[in-house]
Amino acid sequence: MNIAYIGLGANLSEPMAQIQRALDVLAAHPDLSLVQHSSLYGSKPMGPQDQPDYVNAVAKLATSLTAESLLDVLQQIELEHGRVRKAERWGPRTLDLDILLFNTDTINSDRLTVPHYGLKEREFVVYPLLEITPELKLPDGTELSSLTQKLPLNGLAILK
Repeated sequence: MNIAYIGLGANLSEPMAQIQRALDVLAAHPDLSLVQHSSLYGSKPMGPQDQPDYVNAVAKLATSLTAESLLDVLQQIELEHGRVRKAERWGPRTLDLDILLFNTDTINSDRLTVPHYGLKEREFVVYPLLEITPELKLPDGTELSSLTQKLPLNGLAILK
């Protein structure tokens, strides 16, 4: 069984409800087992600031799927939740599901980069991930807890 950590984010169309529905869909999916998820966090947007704040969470999944097959499932869930992929980077969205970690694998393909390329710099990923797996080490040996020493909360707060 593979272990994957998924970052969830939304800032449009009732973002707290979007995240909760996405967690429910992940839990009900026949190829996934939702092992655990973090609290829901409120965070400031990356990039353009003229958009609503985000709701973020991290989920730990067990799956027999490959990383690429899991990516397909996550992108389908995003589409079902009204996600429209635009050229604008870091723009508003109804739902964003990112593979943060997949086992201890390092993946660099046209479709997928694991660990997620911004994981170490994003408070809305590091702190929720730390909540559910405080002992986690990244594939490069970095202890997740050590990242918080250089990573300010930047307004990150638990909502639920």
